[in-house]
Amino acid sequence: MSGAEGAGAGMLLTGRDIRELAEAAGIRPSKQRGQNFVMDPNTVRTIVDRAGVEPGQSVLEVGPGLGSLTLGLLEAEADVVAIELDRGLAELLPMTLRARGVAEDRFRLVHADALQVAELPALPHAGAPTALVANLPYNVATPILLTILERFESIRTALVMVQSEVVDRLTAGPGSRTYGGPSVKAAWYGRAVQAGRISRQIFWPVPNVDSALVELVRHEQPLGTAQEREAVFAVVDAAFAQRRKTLRAALAVWAGSAARSEAILRGAGIDPGARGETLEIEQFRAIARSAAETAR
Repeated sequence: MSGAEGAGAGMLLTGRDIRELAEAAGIRPSKQRGQNFVMDPNTVRTIVDRAGVEPGQSVLEVGPGLGSLTLGLLEAEADVVAIELDRGLAELLPMTLRARGVAEDRFRLVHADALQVAELPALPHAGAPTALVANLPYNVATPILLTILERFESIRTALVMVQSEVVDRLTAGPGSRTYGGPSVKAAWYGRAVQAGRISRQIFWPVPNVDSALVELVRHEQPLGTAQEREAVFAVVDAAFAQRRKTLRAALAVWAGSAARSEAILRGAGIDPGARGETLEIEQFRAIARSAAETAR
């Protein structure tokens, strides 16, 4: 069956479908795992459209839940690799897709913790996933996004739904109140922008926080090697561990002493009295390079 044949107007899950599926399977949304299921087909189509999903594309989804977004991606004729931690949901989803006429070669399910997955299955027709489109569990959204970008270079774009505050942090620029480690680390991989707000009312259960979309497009060329990334991220972690301190003080433990911290910063052309929240990714790279040079 082709994507078009299996993607009729009634393919997507309604709010009633969601509740009936969950009730029949004895599934209750887990607050501990940050589960909030999308119930509105129009919102699903908006997300898929915003992601620019193309027919025949392979898409990675993390936390597919009951399958609302999964079916939206399949309706757009993409093939889907989904990572689901919850055993009950992992068992139910393939049955839901089969019941809606989705061919088995268009979908692969990985029952695992997304933070532990080191390899993704390739789909027969579409190959390795090139986009991440997901409604991420709010309590681990940032680590999942950064881990996926780190491990899977085939992922060139990401459009994920997360808590609004997380979007603000990921897209913030230097000097912003919300600028921090996640902002800098996201900037290592690509350019992150806010891609729209999502109403609380389209979820079951209704969350206590606002949701939004963040879109990240990976840099055409990587900023550096994996080894350099680790060195830069170590600087970032140290700089933001104590936000109110100057970089000279904040990096003292990382550098081995306040004196060496100052020498490294001056070697990078950075004012030792500056604070981490005023630096952009290239300045953090300069600090890591300076540290490597002074260690020789």
